[in-house]
Amino acid sequence: MTEERRKAAARKAAFQRRKAAFAAAPPAAAGHLSAVLAGYRGVPLAGYLPIRSEIDPIPAMAEASAHGPVGVPVIRSAGQPLKFALWSPECALVPGAFGAMVPPAPEWMTPEILIVPLVAFSRGGGRLGYGGGFYDRTLETLRAARPTLAIGFAFAAQETDDLPLEPTDQPLDLIVTEEGVLTP
Repeated sequence: MTEERRKAAARKAAFQRRKAAFAAAPPAAAGHLSAVLAGYRGVPLAGYLPIRSEIDPIPAMAEASAHGPVGVPVIRSAGQPLKFALWSPECALVPGAFGAMVPPAPEWMTPEILIVPLVAFSRGGGRLGYGGGFYDRTLETLRAARPTLAIGFAFAAQETDDLPLEPTDQPLDLIVTEEGVLTP
């Protein structure tokens, strides 16, 4: 099986697990994420506004926004790293690329902590995304400029032992689920 077919099969299985976990999600799924972020009050961070069956980081992002800048990703074009627009719980939003909501007139910021959505993860810090490479390019760029903490946020059911990874895949520093915190 080619690497691309292997990744496609892994994504398909992971999407099914994530969909089931999303349907059964507890109301305070972001509680552990909030606890982790409390240790970084005031540090610029970027989260994401969930699409489809992604676990929702907004409650933790809203708490963090009371202490420092919080951004959300904006896709500029294929093959480019993400940029991050300042976000607050009450800011206006419009549909952006891939259905993700973004501020209509972005004010750019640079995060030092990135809450990363994913399709699947391994306990060792591996991450399988949607296949566009946006977060890998972004983390590589941010980490070249300064230390950047990458926190994968997912349902525990998204964990897998057999994750097809490539040399360009950027590792996660922490993985936070609705069940707890994993340190690779």
